[in-house]
Amino acid sequence: MATKKTEAPNFLKYIKWFWVTILGGTLAIVLIFLLASWGVFGPLPTFEELENPENNLATEVISIDGKTLGKYAFENRTPVKYKDLPKNLVKALVATEDERFYEHSGIDFKATLRAVVKMGRDGGGSTITQQLAKLLFHGEGSKNIIQRIGQKVKEYVIATQLERQYTKQEILTMYLNKYDFLNLAVGIRSASRIYFGKEPKELTVSESAMLIGMLKNASLYNPLRRAERVKNRRNTVLGQMFKNGFITEVQKDSLQKKDLGLDIHKEGHSDGSATYFREYLRDFMKTWIKNNPKPDGKAYNLHRDGLKIFVTLDSRMQKYGEEAMKEHMSNLQRAFFKEHKKNKTAPFYDIDKKQIERTIEQAMKRSNRWKRMKKNGKKEKDIRASFTKKTKMKVFSWKGDIDTIMSPRDSIFYYKHFLRAGVLSIEPQTGHVKTWVGGINYKHFQFDAVKQQKRQVGSTFKPFVYATAINQLNLSPCEKFPNTLYTIPKEKYGMPKDWTPKNSSEKYGGELTLKEALAGSVNVITAQLIDMVNPQNVVSLAKSAGIKSDIEANPSIALGSVDLSLFEMVGAYSTFANKGLQIEPMMVLKIEDKNGTVLEQFVPKSKEVLSEESAYVVLNLLEGVTQAGSGIRLRTSWGSYPDNVVTGFPYKFTNPIAGKTGTTQNQSDGWFMGIVPNLATGVWVGAEDRAAHFYGIGKGQGASMALPIWGLYYKKMYADSKLKISKDEFEKPEDLSIEVDCSKKADNDVDDTLDDEIEF
Repeated sequence: MATKKTEAPNFLKYIKWFWVTILGGTLAIVLIFLLASWGVFGPLPTFEELENPENNLATEVISIDGKTLGKYAFENRTPVKYKDLPKNLVKALVATEDERFYEHSGIDFKATLRAVVKMGRDGGGSTITQQLAKLLFHGEGSKNIIQRIGQKVKEYVIATQLERQYTKQEILTMYLNKYDFLNLAVGIRSASRIYFGKEPKELTVSESAMLIGMLKNASLYNPLRRAERVKNRRNTVLGQMFKNGFITEVQKDSLQKKDLGLDIHKEGHSDGSATYFREYLRDFMKTWIKNNPKPDGKAYNLHRDGLKIFVTLDSRMQKYGEEAMKEHMSNLQRAFFKEHKKNKTAPFYDIDKKQIERTIEQAMKRSNRWKRMKKNGKKEKDIRASFTKKTKMKVFSWKGDIDTIMSPRDSIFYYKHFLRAGVLSIEPQTGHVKTWVGGINYKHFQFDAVKQQKRQVGSTFKPFVYATAINQLNLSPCEKFPNTLYTIPKEKYGMPKDWTPKNSSEKYGGELTLKEALAGSVNVITAQLIDMVNPQNVVSLAKSAGIKSDIEANPSIALGSVDLSLFEMVGAYSTFANKGLQIEPMMVLKIEDKNGTVLEQFVPKSKEVLSEESAYVVLNLLEGVTQAGSGIRLRTSWGSYPDNVVTGFPYKFTNPIAGKTGTTQNQSDGWFMGIVPNLATGVWVGAEDRAAHFYGIGKGQGASMALPIWGLYYKKMYADSKLKISKDEFEKPEDLSIEVDCSKKADNDVDDTLDDEIEF
């Protein structure tokens, strides 16, 4: 029987379907990419967008010594260039995120195939270029699988476009500049500054590895919340660096044992240095932007156009000023609390319960809560009810913020207990503002004590009276005047009644030189001087020296009855140190755009106020305050406040210092103005309400409240030789005709505890 013949397999058919599948798949992939490039899956970036990918670039405030003081930003992003990235950071990035980065053209097909086969268990297949494409042009992926595929295809297309448009170095840099590292750290520079307090080029291998580890998922690897997980991730990055030959095994093992080494420097507007100054600068820039449009006519955006504002502040001096203020004010506040423990109307004196209620009521109506609720149409009874409802809140203390439960009304009363402070330094020869401390804590006390606030200046105004008399009459510091009560009749200057000021010490008799009178802040002699020169001439000189506030020309201004800002006072005092030439204080040197093009350069304005001789004589008078008056504490080993409540400091300065203390009625305000040849500094201390103050002159005078901040601040600056704060004598005019050497000084020196108290 014949056997059936077996048919040969039709290999041709299989080969045919194999090639159909391969070619069809290839054509399908090509078609998908074509559709993506035609915008079927959504618009792709234009050539212009690829050239200039949209970024929110922070505007940066840069100090005169090249340090970033702060930023204005929607995103806290300040880009860096590739040359500013350390090699260890770049190596860590490539080793961890894209080992074949320098070999592919935007897509790593080997990594993509591995990710598909292993379902992403060994990581995704995205290259650094793809991740940049995602960050720049479409953000987070969709959860819908079809949309996700479309997004992925777009990502591939954009990645190849980016590779054609940019170098590998530019792609790495853009990616690190764009990534959000959380905690207001957008971009590698912000991340480096916030997490480690340094510039990117200063990052160590371990620090670079931690930041690169965060690129996988910043929320999951947030060092402020998940330190142990972040450390493990960092160690993985170090392992990848070893695997790729960037570090040795010994280095890897050593670095993996280390802690993260975080050094957190928050960069929110309430954080960091010069917070009050930065808020002033924000308003300055709003006006500048309004008056300086871009070449295309559009307005600059402070929060996204990457401007650079170069300012006159010195970051080191600013730091020392803030430190000195905090050291003294935390101690002074302790003394204030202690005194008011037995005060039934604490922190107030001189007012009754009804007046206290009125004070709290006014504070409620000034608050943001009241304004916000009223704007939203809330009824007044509902607004008031919200102020009595207890809620969770953080309140300020000198030991750190306190979590508590308190009603908004009670929090207002709580904050009334705190003394505030302001410190301002100006370089007389340039007008440059070097230090601006507007308060004790910007987060909780946002009213600026430097420029916004105006307070009664007390005897710190007396030098303008003396300067007018010297400039007009060529008076010598050695000129003697009777220390007796002096009456100015009401008819002379149109006053409601005769004016007979008294000395705060109630001590009279004999004669005093002008130098002794100013050192002891003797009111009766200041009254004689203002009557000799006419109050209007004193006002004219003060205005010429830079004081812009209205001053009523009456004799009482001789004792400081006028309200002025610390900014005005320091600017005017600088005139004495600059040989009588007033230079208008300036805070901004220049403004650049994001490309470094200078948009405006600022120059100071100046004018002559006093003769050089008169200015020198005023300085000589003011030196007497620190030699024999209330400012003598700067030169002695005096080391504590009365009752040893607050630890003081033996300053023991030996260099020339021209200064003046000031204390207003009831010790509501304490002032100290101090000048050395190349720096004038003013300090104010007081509470928000004038009824909140120390009871007695011992702790409440300017020499106790404000002078210690000046002393601490200058000790810190003198210890930093790089700052070159002068210890020299004030320069004496060559043709000085006024005698300043009072070698025949009266035997009975003025008591150095004399200080000023305004009396009318």
